[in-house]
Amino acid sequence: MNDTLNGEQIERYREFGFVTIPDFLSEEEVENWRTVLDESLHWRGNSPLPRVKSDESPDDAAIQQEGSGQNDYYTNIFTQRLNLWMDNPAMKDLILDERIGRMACELEGIGAIRVWHDQALVKPPWGNGTPWHLDNPYWSFYSRHAISIWIALDDATLENGCLYFLPGSHKTARHENANLGPNMGALFKRYPEWADVRSVPVPVKAGGCTFHNGLTAHAAGPNMTPHPRRAMTCAFMPDGATFNGQRNILPKALFENLNEGDILDDEGQNPLVFTQAVHETF
Repeated sequence: MNDTLNGEQIERYREFGFVTIPDFLSEEEVENWRTVLDESLHWRGNSPLPRVKSDESPDDAAIQQEGSGQNDYYTNIFTQRLNLWMDNPAMKDLILDERIGRMACELEGIGAIRVWHDQALVKPPWGNGTPWHLDNPYWSFYSRHAISIWIALDDATLENGCLYFLPGSHKTARHENANLGPNMGALFKRYPEWADVRSVPVPVKAGGCTFHNGLTAHAAGPNMTPHPRRAMTCAFMPDGATFNGQRNILPKALFENLNEGDILDDEGQNPLVFTQAVHETF
């Protein structure tokens, strides 16, 4: 794993809200991630979230992930499976790799970070584009230092739905969002000041990755090929972040025992990935 960041990469991330690392994984590592992902998807089956041992539907909260509800357009954007690290020890080893956590901390200038959720995103053949959106407003905490890694496990191209970013949008974003529906540009009704910003496409070869801030506006094109496009992602939460009242993907029992302002530090739900002895507050 290429886990060394230089000053230019950190500066670009903080200026534009995203950075690309083309050679993040070796060929052998890519094959391992693919194998673990395929195993995890097989074990999970059709459930977006880990299965629960109660009468609560396992996908009851998952619909809240993008705030759109299930509809034909949304379900054809991607196959979405969350918190696979909870099902598969091999995936847990990959997601809780402290090297990734350290990189996220270095980019954001913080000292400790937790998993919010991992997420497999498999855009199907002829899959719909992913509309412009922000990540952090969906989640159960608000922070300007939320960050995600997006790892390409197939080549992500202009033809099959690579990511696009609005550079610098994280600096002026509010915790307001748009649902993932058929209107690709619905977000610009919330942020008309961004409508004239030139978007940046980010094709990435398999094994490359991007990091982006939780308030950076991003989208993905449609998959105009007969082949799926696999990506594995993980969203990270600064240690010390507090509950904002939104359930998102939190299990029902945990959600019902939280009050706004409570620190989200349940190791079974949001494990600590990396910490330094001395670190800045988020």
